[in-house]
Amino acid sequence: MMRTYLILLGLLSLCGLCFSSECNAEFQENEDFPGTDIQHLYSPDAEHCQHLCTQHPSCQFFTFIRSDWTRDNRHFYCYLKSTPSGVPNKRAPLLGVTSGFSLKPCNPVPQPCLSKVYQNVDFFGADYQTLFTADYESCQRACTQDPSCQFFTFVNDVFTSDYMRYKCHLKFSWTIPRPPLVEGKASVVSGFSHKTQMGLNFDTACQGKLFHNTAIPGNSLQALPASSAEHCQMLCSAHPSCTFFVFIRESFTCNLKSNVNEMVTVAKAGVTSGLPERFCQLNNSWIKEALEDVDFQGSDIGFEYMDDAKTCQRKCSEDANCQFYAYASERVSNPDYWRRCYFKRVITMPAPPKVVKLANVVSGFTLKNCRRALHTYSCLNQIKITV
Repeated sequence: MMRTYLILLGLLSLCGLCFSSECNAEFQENEDFPGTDIQHLYSPDAEHCQHLCTQHPSCQFFTFIRSDWTRDNRHFYCYLKSTPSGVPNKRAPLLGVTSGFSLKPCNPVPQPCLSKVYQNVDFFGADYQTLFTADYESCQRACTQDPSCQFFTFVNDVFTSDYMRYKCHLKFSWTIPRPPLVEGKASVVSGFSHKTQMGLNFDTACQGKLFHNTAIPGNSLQALPASSAEHCQMLCSAHPSCTFFVFIRESFTCNLKSNVNEMVTVAKAGVTSGLPERFCQLNNSWIKEALEDVDFQGSDIGFEYMDDAKTCQRKCSEDANCQFYAYASERVSNPDYWRRCYFKRVITMPAPPKVVKLANVVSGFTLKNCRRALHTYSCLNQIKITV
């Protein structure tokens, strides 16, 4: 009886985080959902903001501040929101904003194509390469062809500074699921969904190069949580400015490094360094490994009670929204968490770090996701015809 109660309790908790059972894709123009903010990010429009809310682990609805907002300088703010009931506590008329709901209840969950371009809007920051192109269409094509590019800003032919005209800025954001915190914790098992997509797929296989018990001092680019040296190598391979990396097992820290001129190595126990791989398929077998005594903290979308970590991993792999998981066995010190399987996810869609108004520039996103969506749609149509 107690076991049945615990299972029901876990299912209720999971359902509580599944939000409304109805798919509501409609936008509420000039209507505010005041309060209950959990995070604010930048978006160029309400559609992008809605997709951010959909991919965020706990966002249920949002309010987006449009470019025609006049009360202050908060343009392009995307406020992600949540309540215990799953619906806004209040609604209020407000000029210059658009509100809406997460698409999590939609089946299947729509995948963002982001084919629009935005005149007089700058996706500020995140540059890793610049080149000159004849127009914004050429800049967008360059971004789409570059595996690292997620969005761009193009400076047109009447920009104030003539020496910057026709400049195409290629920009990067993470599309690989990254647990926000990785730490050692007894009797916890963590891992990734077997369906987790780590970067683009290539026909040519490669293994990559690892240097065990070796460090590479200096030249730090970014420090990130990582579960293994292989995970760290995948992160370095995805970042266009990463030339080599250092993974510290004790702290689960992945130090991305950047130096195109030299690489100096020193011996150091417990540290693995390595080189990235480009335009080839790294060995992804590490994704299927369960990590004993490792906890992926945060980014929960819900939990269920399960008998073992193997079942937890299988359930995560079967759930389209689950990217990684953490399972607490009955050996965990706090019995309140025994047998809990936590499903987790993070935002992986292209997301500019800042969006601002700027005359005579054009910004937009890669069309790689549109090609994938078109391919999936084509395959589904073929299946329907065959059936």
